[in-house]
Amino acid sequence: MKHSILWLTLSAVLTLGMAGTTTAHAASYYSANPGIIKTKHAVTMYNNAQKTSKSKTLKAHNFAKITGVVTSDGHAPMLKTSSHKYITANKAFVAKTAGYQNSHKYYQVQYHQIKPHGTVGYTVKRNYEGIKTWYIMKRMHTSNGYNKYNQATYNAVKAFQRKHHLKATGNVNKTTWLKMGYSKAAWTGIDSYIAPLGAHAWQGRTAHINAMIHQAYKYKGNPYLVGSSSSPKYGTDCSGLVMQALYAGGINPLPTSSIHHAYPGNEWNSRNLWAAKKLHRVSYAHKQRGDLVFYYQPGTHTIWHVAIYLGKGKVIESWPPRIMVANIKNGQRSNVAGIKRPFN
Repeated sequence: MKHSILWLTLSAVLTLGMAGTTTAHAASYYSANPGIIKTKHAVTMYNNAQKTSKSKTLKAHNFAKITGVVTSDGHAPMLKTSSHKYITANKAFVAKTAGYQNSHKYYQVQYHQIKPHGTVGYTVKRNYEGIKTWYIMKRMHTSNGYNKYNQATYNAVKAFQRKHHLKATGNVNKTTWLKMGYSKAAWTGIDSYIAPLGAHAWQGRTAHINAMIHQAYKYKGNPYLVGSSSSPKYGTDCSGLVMQALYAGGINPLPTSSIHHAYPGNEWNSRNLWAAKKLHRVSYAHKQRGDLVFYYQPGTHTIWHVAIYLGKGKVIESWPPRIMVANIKNGQRSNVAGIKRPFN
């Protein structure tokens, strides 16, 4: 405290840890913890506040979480980072910030756990898809390789309800679901799953892309299941995989949501993501790791698929029969409509 007070009342010739020295006033330096900073220029990181032991160089436009401001006799104030390294507190080199963020016209990166959008515990009806439908069709022995609540499933559910003295609606509510032998936890858990955030505000673009791709890899090897976007213990379809990956990176691509993905007509959320103006479109020639690759159906030229670009000509995608890593173009789908970039 003594050193901090002394610093705030005096100005001096200060060594900044860059080439040369500069005359600066206390107001030119952070005297209170700025929380998160972004570097304006490359700065040296040190192992101690006295700058006698260099660690590495932090490049311009990088972020760091700050845990405190440290002053020492004869030295300019230094910022202590969450990694226990020290960098200059000079405002000419570092700036206080809320953290990594997209520009305002695109989807904003969120740093509080994203909440499910839609009704958790929805009743399953004809033409619904998703994980609940997949379970119901298995229980009713109407599975046909395509988990869409069809007429055969509707008829089987009505018969099941009559047999168990339930109202024979042909729809599966929680009561029917429990009677089928499934759990109350699954009834809401399947709907409400949102991938946990995998990057912090004091981390940059690469960390957010890594979080997105890491989440997608959790589903690798799981089956392609139309209209599905839930926990990694289940399969997904193409846009269902992308949605959970975006959630992990902090992007909530509303009005597209993982719950509504199971509703009739929402299996083509790849089209809604393609149409979203809040996703930045870039040229195919300038595609980068973490971009979304959209494909159109030959003949109709309508969007029918989306994958996540991994770099080096590879994507991770959900395409029948499973979630896998594949070439960006192959014999099954090679007509690329365009590229969109979630993190700018």
